[in-house]
Amino acid sequence: MHIFGKGDPIAMASAIHDALALTQTPVNALIFAQPMNNSLDTAMLNATIGAKGKYSGGVYQFGIPRNEKIMDAGMEIPSSMGVATGINFQPLGNGNVAITGDFVLTDDEVNPVIKTLRDNNINVTTIHNHMICEEPRLFFLHFWSTGDQNKLASELKEALNKTNSSLPK
Repeated sequence: MHIFGKGDPIAMASAIHDALALTQTPVNALIFAQPMNNSLDTAMLNATIGAKGKYSGGVYQFGIPRNEKIMDAGMEIPSSMGVATGINFQPLGNGNVAITGDFVLTDDEVNPVIKTLRDNNINVTTIHNHMICEEPRLFFLHFWSTGDQNKLASELKEALNKTNSSLPK
């Protein structure tokens, strides 16, 4: 579930806290700073993707901003507010990983990215919108696969190259 709000930050934080309490989501869950399985070649992943990832909860994560400004209601939405492509690598051992994430795409990027992912046997699990009035109009494409970390990193970079990301092509 995605949420959006404007107004008093304390009131919004309180409302979000109350909603999470209803779901019994642990708000103080321990996040691991280091990987649970140290079989990832993070230097290779960084070099292949073209950015520096970071560990969170045993998963190596990338946040890839877009080049253009994303605007909604006259305000710029920073990439850290959910408009950056997220790519996650979870180590499975022996050089294998599970990958998942969320490409942030304009309409002309959706089909080329789908084709690239599908041609490489990376599953497209959903395509949807998060906002109503953002400029440019964005589509969020989720993916998932498992396999060799080197191969999957290269295939994800190929898909990233079909986007207006901030990464060198």
